[in-house]
Amino acid sequence: MTDTTETAAAAFAEIPGTTLADVLGRAQVMDITVRPLWSPVPRVAGPAFTVRCPPGDNLMLHAAVHRAPPGAVIVVESGDLHHALAGGNVCAVAQRRGVAAFVADGLIRDLAEVRGLGFPVFARGVIPFPGSKKAVEPLNGPVRCAGVTVHAGDVVVADEEGIVVVPAARVQDTLTAARAKLAEEADETIEAWEQAHRTRIDEILRAHADPDRASD
Repeated sequence: MTDTTETAAAAFAEIPGTTLADVLGRAQVMDITVRPLWSPVPRVAGPAFTVRCPPGDNLMLHAAVHRAPPGAVIVVESGDLHHALAGGNVCAVAQRRGVAAFVADGLIRDLAEVRGLGFPVFARGVIPFPGSKKAVEPLNGPVRCAGVTVHAGDVVVADEEGIVVVPAARVQDTLTAARAKLAEEADETIEAWEQAHRTRIDEILRAHADPDRASD
């Protein structure tokens, strides 16, 4: 991970996922099927280290734990709802090696251990039965996780609101836009927001009541 990437990840850790979702749009927001497995989970941000695990197998996630650089978010394409991708020991090793979090389109086990570690895991759920270790797949290729295509080096921001993926090519533009949006919101009082909100809603309702206004 380069100094630039580390700086960007640290900056995104200060920005709510809701703000990033507003800036990037729905296509970069993961589905609600992948969610934090314990609460309250801290916001995490880091470059994606991508993994593909075929259903029933977890070999490449276990390999990734020893290869991902500190600060990385390991993102797993799986979709398997019958076998666990990882358990407490794997999460403990990942945490010891500085991995920021797992974001997995699949299941884990040993949730009590993971929660006790304080290691952030965003996944579909929990199952006690583990997968096998046979399928070798390339690491850091494009993956599809919870409806979003993720490339190695994209910045993944995950918190209790959800998971947003910032494409590597859009990191600086997204950061600038998100900071501008936060600054604008910080300067706006709730009274001003309420007035603007009511004006906007009333205008929409009037436009629907009067079709001729809808085309204005």
